[in-house]
Formats: sequence, structure tokens, C-alpha cells
Amino acid sequence: MYPFSLFLPPLQSAGSRADQARQLIIDLETRGRQAFPVFLSILQDTGQADLADMLLQECQSPLAPVQPLDLRPVELELQGEKEHKSSAVDKRSRDLVYELKADPCGHCLILNNVNFSRDSGLSTRVGSDVDCEKLERRFKALHFNVLTRRDLRAQEMVLELQELAQQNHSALDCCIVVILSHGCQTSHIQFPGGVYGTDGKRIPIEKIVNYFNGSNCPSLRGKPKLFFIQACGGVVNPLDEMNTGTVLLLLFAEQKDRGFVVDCDSPEDEAPGASLESDATPFRTLSGNVDEPDAIACLPTPSDILVSYSTFPGFVSWRESTGSWYVETLDTVLESYARSEHLQNMLLRVANAVSAKGSYKQIPGCFNFLRKKFFFMCD
Repeated sequence: MYPFSLFLPPLQSAGSRADQARQLIIDLETRGRQAFPVFLSILQDTGQADLADMLLQECQSPLAPVQPLDLRPVELELQGEKEHKSSAVDKRSRDLVYELKADPCGHCLILNNVNFSRDSGLSTRVGSDVDCEKLERRFKALHFNVLTRRDLRAQEMVLELQELAQQNHSALDCCIVVILSHGCQTSHIQFPGGVYGTDGKRIPIEKIVNYFNGSNCPSLRGKPKLFFIQACGGVVNPLDEMNTGTVLLLLFAEQKDRGFVVDCDSPEDEAPGASLESDATPFRTLSGNVDEPDAIACLPTPSDILVSYSTFPGFVSWRESTGSWYVETLDTVLESYARSEHLQNMLLRVANAVSAKGSYKQIPGCFNFLRKKFFFMCD
């Protein structure tokens, strides 16, 4: 167990045999309490009892009784094996995260409808330009090519969305679509709600999302496609991403939620003032000429899509002259946490913060079909 040759260099320089014995005892004691008794036992077992007796005579302290050895196999992990295990763990972690390597990492289309035709019966969306400017700056900082279009009729919105979906995204890693407009409820199979063009015609969110699914946009297959929709009753918010398979829709509805009393203290935000507006429009009973679900809705469930709603379907999404609650909160959360947290976790922060605002209540939600965690590219 302890080859005698290990002790030869220090022993040979120790002087007399007695000095050498003392040096050997000292060296053995540095190797643990049981080293000296075990060494004596080995000498006796190997027929070197005289040497063992000499060591005992030179040792001035009584010899501790030899304890039974606790011999257990020791698993030695070679450096290569350790690195292999570490890389395997890293690979499993990477498998659960979307890779963003391209710079810019994708396109971000923002459709910002502020002024509506008189015939539409829809009001001017005061504060929407503030939302739009915040999102332009935020997504540029997150390494997206940002394109903004303002005050588009429904057909013009469709053409912009189709043009983006038909581009070749092979060299990119993600896509975002943001819609800021009035919203409404529509019939649907997968994604509820719709948004209005400035002419008062509506576009189902389901139809918007399906322009970017794996069947219609092959170069975005397996990539996250994110949709952010600021609207009431099923509209998409100004942060709709459609590049890498992830879609996020933000919807607002027409009911005003007064909330409910809770036992714990809640933040005391001021009640909505006179400038507070809603993006809701009256829900019309379905009739024969109602929008039918897009035929693409019958395709397999879209993967890599996240649709985030600014409010629970059927309820109002609040907006003021300084912008909407949802976009303001989303921008703040992205600024603070995009470097350290994935998107799904940040949306929880947004929902929690928005739900604490105002006398009337609002809570964002999402339809999440992402297969992995999504982290933005940050400087």
C-alpha cells in the first residue's frame, strides 16, 4: 500500500538508523492516522517483524491499535470522460434553447394603425405611436431588422404579412410580427380574435399566424415565430414575431374587468383617467357573411409559434396617451431581463405587472407552441 521506495529519499538524508526511523514515522503520520499502524501490520505480515519492532522502539508514543481497513473501490474519472459528460449536459441544455446565431437574427414587422376611416366607426388610437416607437427601439437593440407600416387598410396589412412570409428566412433565426390596432372577436379553430385595418375590415389572428406556419413558410420551419398583438377582443399586439417558428399574439376584449378583492395588499395604482381608452369594438352576432376560419387552420398544430394576448379574450386592453399598459410593461421587462431570462418567463412578469394596474383590470396571456426556450440576442 505504501511502497518503501517512496520514503527512501527523505530517509537516506535523515542520518542514523534511529533518525531514519523517526523520519519514517513522521512521514507516515502525514498520510493519515491509520498510515503508521497499517504500515507496521504490513511489515509483520511480510516477514519483516524486526523492522517493525525497531520502529516501535523508536516511536516514543504508544501505538494506536490497528483499526480494520475500510477498503472501498475508488472510481477514477479521467479528464476526457469528465469533459464528455460536461459536453453531454451542455448539449442537452442547448437542445432546449433556440439558437440565435445570425446577426441580425430576423425580421420584425410592426403594423401600427392609428387613424381609422370615418365609415369604420373606430376611434383614433391615441398613444399608439408611443407604443410603436418603444418597440422599434427595443427590437433594433435586440438585433432585429425592423420595418414599420402605419395606417394600413386590411388588404394592405395582408399584403405586408404575405410579403414577409414569402421572403427567404434561411439565413435568419427568428421572426417577429407586432400589430397595434383595434381588435374584435372572430370564429376560430386555433387562435381567437382578430384585428382591424383602418377601413374597418377585420383580419383573423388565425389567418395572420398561418401565413408563417411550416406549410406556408418553409424557410421558417423549426424557427421561432413571435406575434405581439395590442388590441381588444382578439387582436394581435405590436410585437408579432414570425421568423423562427414562434408566434405571440396579444388580444383584448370588450368587457371591462373590475377585478375582485384579495386578502393581500395590492399595488395602489390610480384609477383610469379620462384619457384612458380601450381598443375594444362591439361584438357582432355571427351571421351568414361572417369571416370563416382560414382553410390553413386544418393543418397540423403549428410548432414554434407563440401568440401572446394583451388581455384575456373578451376583455378590454387599456391604452392611454402615453401608450398601452401592455406595451409599456413589455418594453420595461425586455430592457431589464432580456439578457438573463427567456421569453416565456418574461411574459409571466408582464402578466403579473399588468394585472396589478388600475381600478379596471387586465391580464395578458398567450398561446404557446414553442418547443424550446427563447432567449433574445443581447449586446
